[in-house]
Amino acid sequence: MTVRKVALLTAGGFAPCLSAAVGFLIEKYTEVDPAIEIITYQHGYRGLLQGDSHEVTKEGRAQAHILPKFGGSPIGNSRVKLTNAADCVKRGLVKEGENPLTVAAEQLKKDGVDVLHTIGGDDTNTTAADLAAYLHDNGYELTVVGLPKTIDNDIVPIKQSLGADTAADQTARFAENIIGEHRSGARMLIVHEVMGRHCGWLTAAGAEKYRAWLNKQEWAPALGLTKERWDVDAVYVPEMDIDIEKEAARLKKIMDEKGNVNIFLSEGAGMHEIVAQLEAEGQEVKRDAFGHVRLDEINPGKWFAEQFAKLLGAEKVMVQKSGYFSRSAAANDTDLALIKTMCDYAVDCALRGESGVIGQDEEDGDKLKAIAFPRIAGGKPFNVNQQWFKDMLADIGQPFTPHAEPVAH
Repeated sequence: MTVRKVALLTAGGFAPCLSAAVGFLIEKYTEVDPAIEIITYQHGYRGLLQGDSHEVTKEGRAQAHILPKFGGSPIGNSRVKLTNAADCVKRGLVKEGENPLTVAAEQLKKDGVDVLHTIGGDDTNTTAADLAAYLHDNGYELTVVGLPKTIDNDIVPIKQSLGADTAADQTARFAENIIGEHRSGARMLIVHEVMGRHCGWLTAAGAEKYRAWLNKQEWAPALGLTKERWDVDAVYVPEMDIDIEKEAARLKKIMDEKGNVNIFLSEGAGMHEIVAQLEAEGQEVKRDAFGHVRLDEINPGKWFAEQFAKLLGAEKVMVQKSGYFSRSAAANDTDLALIKTMCDYAVDCALRGESGVIGQDEEDGDKLKAIAFPRIAGGKPFNVNQQWFKDMLADIGQPFTPHAEPVAH
């Protein structure tokens, strides 16, 4: 396959891999064939719909090595669902009566793009597959090679998504400072709310990394500096049941003993119960363009804090969210190595005309490959039966209560 022009876009929420992936892709194409033209669509599918693209110049190629040192995305993100025409019309991205998929596909055709690299989650990459299918049906061949981005690490069937390990590191780092607040008042309740709508991986991995940091510290119990006060007392993820009454009784004993309680809470934990309660009270539960509950308006951390505060007799309550802190960080060394490997393989696939999402296929011995788009899906649940997670719960004295059946989302 002859590749003359390549387009890159990043979409969805941020993850600590976007800037690095853009940089590595530019470097790899420049190394393989500097004659290949590279453009970037600004702010993901929004830029594609509006024809807003920038050429990667010779100067830009020379600066690509700088991007892996930063978080965020230099080419911009947005949350645009091309199959939600009404939302695209409302936001002024397409005209009334236009099909966003058609508009986007025609723009790719107009720009003469041979390869489209999408760096995003399942929605981003499956949408790209829809674009390729549309163009194929209309006599235009487009190779689409996606890279899996999500701090939730919940893309089926990919073992490890880009940026997730860094996000867990940053979640733990955030906790180091926030939990330091535990002596700012008597009977202190701290709820650390972590991103994770359907999957508790980030919450669990963040708690594990934080506790690994705790185990390396030196303590001064004679002066009131104890590991117990800094430790995690509960980890709540969507894949487990939460009996608030029983947990409150357990945590109250801890509060009475050491004077504070620290909770790691996945934002999706107990979501069905919260939504049911709000709707039963007649409140409207708002959803985004993808049909997801708008968690920023539900405020799970605040809801749980209010339930527990009364039952624990907490005198001071603090709810802190680490999501934006963790997702906008620069990639750590572990992620950089994974991103570089995946980007190099993505370019190899693109040059031979092989479409798919690059990842270690859990259903094929973790083999690195271009996974067919129809196999890509979001919402992969965190496996709470992993021994390290069960050991962590046992260590903090929390009952292991997974859902009897997998949670449907």
